[in-house]
Amino acid sequence: MNRFQRSSFSISARKQRGAVLYVALIMLILLALIGIVGMQVATLQERMSANYVAANVAFQNAESEVRTREVDITEGDFFENEDCATPFDSKAWANGVTTASEVRTRNIGICTGECSAAVGGDSSESLCNLYRTTGFSRDQNSVAASSSLAAIDTIFIKP
Repeated sequence: MNRFQRSSFSISARKQRGAVLYVALIMLILLALIGIVGMQVATLQERMSANYVAANVAFQNAESEVRTREVDITEGDFFENEDCATPFDSKAWANGVTTASEVRTRNIGICTGECSAAVGGDSSESLCNLYRTTGFSRDQNSVAASSSLAAIDTIFIKP
């Protein structure tokens, strides 16, 4: 009986010879696929974060240009009055910009119909001090090198 048990064990071992090799190869292939997918995900995340940074830089540049223009308005620089008959299309203007950054400022106080400062009145409360500033900027100083752009449209009341 002891002899019979040994021979059945050795027969089943002979039938399974090489099965471990196949299982190990399949496991290695699966691990390699998991590694490749992991690298692709990491690469995609790097690209997404680079695009986020570029968009953020473009927005900050545009906002900086607009804030600088608001300081110019506060210091008394003169800007043209808006043509009230033809409305300004900021999207079309931004699409036509060919420089790294540009700012457009117009006095829109005359378009409100209430632009009449009273004699001796407080000029800061007058709607004649209403300015529309549109800023456009890219994430790089070069048009060809930039990958992201931003446009900001603000209304500023001169104090």
